[in-house]
Amino acid sequence: MWVKLCCLLLYFLALFVLARVFEAVAWYESGFLATQLVDPVALSFRKLRTILECRGLGHSGLPEKKDVRELVEKSGDLMEGELYSALKEEEASESVSSTNFSGEMHFYELVEDTKDGIWLVQVIANDRSPLVGKVHWEKMVKKVSRFGIRTGTFNCSSDPRYCKRRGWLKSTLIMSVPQTSTSKGKVMLKEYSGRKIEVEHIFKWITAHAASRIKTIYNSEHLKEEWNKSDQYRVKIYLFANLDQPPAFFSALSVKFTGRVEFIFVNVENWDNKSYMAEIGIYKTPSYILRTPEGIYRYGNNTGEFISLRAMDSFLRSLQPEVNDLFVLSLVLVNLMAWMDLFITQGATIKRFVVLISTLGTYNSLLIISWLPVLGFLQLPYLDSFYEYSLKLFRYSNTTTLASWVRADWMFYSSHPALFLSTYLGHGLLIDYFEKKRRRNNNTDEVNANNLEWLSSLWDWYTSYLFHPIASFQHFPFDSDWDEDPDLFLERLAFPDLWLHPLIPTDYIKNLPMWRFQCLGAHSDEEMLETFPDSESDSDSENKEVFSSDREVSEDDELSTFHRCSEGERRCGVETCLCAGQYCHHEPCERKARSYGSYSSTGDMEPDWSAWPSDMLHCTECVVCLENFAKGCLLMGLPCGHVFHQNCIVMWLAGGRHCCPVCRWASYKKKQPYIHPQPLSSEPPS
Repeated sequence: MWVKLCCLLLYFLALFVLARVFEAVAWYESGFLATQLVDPVALSFRKLRTILECRGLGHSGLPEKKDVRELVEKSGDLMEGELYSALKEEEASESVSSTNFSGEMHFYELVEDTKDGIWLVQVIANDRSPLVGKVHWEKMVKKVSRFGIRTGTFNCSSDPRYCKRRGWLKSTLIMSVPQTSTSKGKVMLKEYSGRKIEVEHIFKWITAHAASRIKTIYNSEHLKEEWNKSDQYRVKIYLFANLDQPPAFFSALSVKFTGRVEFIFVNVENWDNKSYMAEIGIYKTPSYILRTPEGIYRYGNNTGEFISLRAMDSFLRSLQPEVNDLFVLSLVLVNLMAWMDLFITQGATIKRFVVLISTLGTYNSLLIISWLPVLGFLQLPYLDSFYEYSLKLFRYSNTTTLASWVRADWMFYSSHPALFLSTYLGHGLLIDYFEKKRRRNNNTDEVNANNLEWLSSLWDWYTSYLFHPIASFQHFPFDSDWDEDPDLFLERLAFPDLWLHPLIPTDYIKNLPMWRFQCLGAHSDEEMLETFPDSESDSDSENKEVFSSDREVSEDDELSTFHRCSEGERRCGVETCLCAGQYCHHEPCERKARSYGSYSSTGDMEPDWSAWPSDMLHCTECVVCLENFAKGCLLMGLPCGHVFHQNCIVMWLAGGRHCCPVCRWASYKKKQPYIHPQPLSSEPPS
């Protein structure tokens, strides 16, 4: 997870650097930056009209270019970035979808139950033609959609009783606007009563009703009273302009941020005394001023702060986010991080997508589960101060220059999704290249695996898990109250040797205990040969060291050992190979001693048993290769307690024989660890 998070942060850093490169290229080719102001006098009439349409100002009664230019200047400063975005938006001939309501419940769910948006609905009465024709309606939909106004059509033939109850006996236009200034307040429906069925007149009707929700100030006394008033709104945005009504984007944002930000329009058209404006730091109009408990912020001075709906919306969202905004942001980040698994995972293509689907499901489930207690935590009544401090932190951090760059980059890449996806893909391919190179240097075989090999291994693992679910529990030691596993007998009955055994994954081998064989003393090969003249070893002994024990076993010890092994034949079973190493004269123990290997007590060298795991049986010979353990050789133990050369037992297990060569206990099953018997004390009890 941390690797994917680092890769995602590296990708965001690359996007930030790439955006600065694009700005440098644009400045080199055109000689201006996105934040550079544009003189409206140098613009054509078509470009000026485009700017007014994007800001939501009517210009139907302004035939002269001079009047249009003055209206642009009155609404706010024009930057190169805003001009570029407006022209691109005009060139893009994207068709905007409009909702077709199926009945009363559908209309109520989308229109009347929506508290933070504006709806424009065309109602078509029974056996009547629509009020706005198809061509004009498409223009109307495209015009109002720039400001977040949603549109729809309600045909009364689908629900005539609801139209009759509402009084919609003729075709008309219905506008839905929140009635109060509180979040999730009531919604009021207004019907268009104008005579002119034209796009500009309908748009003026819409903007007039939306602007009526904004508090308007007409004199300095009212401004002074409002500026010094403290109410429920912690964040207020003022528009100081010489306009009849605020632009449509400003009115639309007031509806969208209902209950979070208060929008105030200060009409300075007929002001003679502007001294109080100078006192509060307003020296020019138009000005967009954000007032917070931390101070005053002038919108439009930093990168990406354009006079448009999209730019101001991202700015206000960063200052006063909703919980839903934070959830969507976390959802996007988590999924971007999860998709990094497609490039980090190496091997077959099918394996990559299987891992990707698993990661997406896991990450999204964890995200939703983690958000549930957060939502409950935020609704506690004692967390108002915590909430206020969190918003204060957001306001401090998002009014910096770095935050304005991040917002500008977000708007740029979101308006160019192809560039965003291509850079993400390129970043992922670079990660895939370096990860593949790193794993090849580590000699990892999964890099060259194809789809069939991986599917085969996946199927083998799945079937083996069904037949041997206990094989996945491979850690030792395991404390159990049972000496024998009843599943072993059932498996022997269910899978006799004449049948095909299920495939068992060999992953458990790496979890088996390994250590090196050490001795407390060492002698030369000649001394060892003299000590054991009758050795029956058939292996080549040029480079091998033969070890023996220098511990003298007394007759009393032999006798006590003999009595211990003779008292219960059960102790001479699988777990009691130690008896064979201590001269047990019971016949089964002698057979085990000959088959498993015991160290001689007549030698003068003893193995260092302290280096052995506590649950392993003591022995000095590997029954696979029938050779004694040499000093420094690597040993491996099985769950049953028997010990072998590491190479010998790995080759044995990898060949499909998943059991102990001595006792036939399953090598992937846990077993109660063997406890070495404590030597009997020679002192009489007190």
